[in-house]
Formats: sequence, C-alpha cells, structure tokens
Amino acid sequence: MRKPGTDEQNVQMSDVLCDFCHREWREDVPMVEGHHGSCICGNCLSLAFRSVMLDKVNDAPAEWQCPLCLEASADRAELGRADEPGWPSPLDPEVVVCRRCIKQASGALHKSSDYDWRKPV
Repeated sequence: MRKPGTDEQNVQMSDVLCDFCHREWREDVPMVEGHHGSCICGNCLSLAFRSVMLDKVNDAPAEWQCPLCLEASADRAELGRADEPGWPSPLDPEVVVCRRCIKQASGALHKSSDYDWRKPV
C-alpha cells in the first residue's frame, strides 16, 4: 500500500505502508511485499501467525481476496483450499491475509539477516 500522492516513479521507503495497520516502512520495521505493492509489517505478521498458525483461528469473512497473493475465495476453492483461514486487518476487516502468505512471509522474515524477526511460538 502506498501513501496517497506517492510518486510511483520515485517511491521512497516512507511512502510504503503496511496494508493491515498502515504503519510506515522504516529501516527498523520489517516488511514483506506482495503483489502490486501490497505489504505486511513484522508486527501484523506476528499477530497473523499467532492467530492462524498457532491458535487456529479463522476470522476471515465468507468472501475475501488476499492482497499479498491476490487469490480470491474462488481461486482458493479451485485449488482445493476453499476453507483456508485468513487473518483480517484490525483496521479494515475486509483486508485479509491468507494462511499460505502468512507461512511464506514468516519464513522469509525468519530467515532474513536484515531483521531480528522470529516466528512466534
């Protein structure tokens, strides 16, 4: 997600926001980017991981599209993942990250030497 008015030809780190909490990306804020500039910050990823992966919660609405991978409910159904859980943004419950993206993003951040981010336990 980008701040309103961002120059798409000259995007700065501070122009990039987490799709889930609208936190600004900084050097000390871990962030994973998905398709079309969508992002999830380390804090939201920790909350999503804890909720979906550890607590097995599914608070996603009946129909939704993950902004990171762009898969909609129909796409997941075609792939045999119709009941895949998701974690909705605390600011906008229509913005939901899928379990597959939670797993991929947490794996990437966990392995990154740029940030001291670890998967919740």
